[in-house]
Amino acid sequence: MRKFFLLLLMTLPAGAAEFAVLHTGARVQAKRIERLDSLYVLHTESGRIEIDAALVAALEHEDDPVAPTAPLAQPQEQKRQLSPKELVTEAALKHGLPPEIVHALAMTESAYRADALSPKGAMGVMQLMPGTAQVLNADPKDVEQNIDAGTRLLRDLLLKYENDPSPVRRALAAYNAGEGAVSRYNGVPPYRETQAYVEKVIERYWKQVGKPGQPTSTPAAAAPSAQSSGSSRPGL
Repeated sequence: MRKFFLLLLMTLPAGAAEFAVLHTGARVQAKRIERLDSLYVLHTESGRIEIDAALVAALEHEDDPVAPTAPLAQPQEQKRQLSPKELVTEAALKHGLPPEIVHALAMTESAYRADALSPKGAMGVMQLMPGTAQVLNADPKDVEQNIDAGTRLLRDLLLKYENDPSPVRRALAAYNAGEGAVSRYNGVPPYRETQAYVEKVIERYWKQVGKPGQPTSTPAAAAPSAQSSGSSRPGL
């Protein structure tokens, strides 16, 4: 009869927060356990059970399961609030270019205007065409992506022409008129707009580095090395 009684106790429904641990190793769960003389009284969901205290080796208590709480909302990462000028400096250093040349280009392209739109459809600070932005995997409407992509493009053009005569001039001309035009004319193409553009960028570069009197007609610039980890000034 006692064995049957113990088996009955072990099959009682779960959900209590206290346990009577018997000498046999069985654990009997109850909502509340109290001692009355030589008995332990277990209050369960199905009623009241009395157990001889001599059969109980120990009492254990477990906190009732805590209802799961909704996870705390993670604060959304705020988009960095950097000005276009700050983003230009950051992108130049990131991609190993002297900030002055990238600033000169950005000023000439759009005067740092993120909303600038040319008649041909070039967009943003660095005046990226939608097709060029797509190749560079950038959203031209996002000012940070626009500046980063334009800086990468300038770096790639400088590396492309680094062993040619007047590499910076060729790179700037290719940025403005396309690589095809530079290849066709083996240098800065005879387009008034492109020639004026190249001169303006170079002039602005020299003003920033503190050499306003430096001649711009025969720059002998060297593009930054592909292995460069910092910035270097092109020898305009």
